[in-house]
Amino acid sequence: MRDALTKLFARFRKDEEGVTLVEYGIALILAVTVGVTVLGGLARDVDAQMDAACNQMNGTATGAGTGGCPTS
Repeated sequence: MRDALTKLFARFRKDEEGVTLVEYGIALILAVTVGVTVLGGLARDVDAQMDAACNQMNGTATGAGTGGCPTS
């Protein structure tokens, strides 16, 4: 069993096509992680701006309650 695994890993080391697949996988994971982080921050900013706009339309101070604004 150990011999078979050693031969398999040796073959992967020599195979250049496998390296590009791993690189694409790493790039995809990195892109998804960055995208989720950026969109999460953007969602918080948009939520804060929408709350401020709702409070402004209802004539309430920021943080003084929902003032009829829908809660998230």
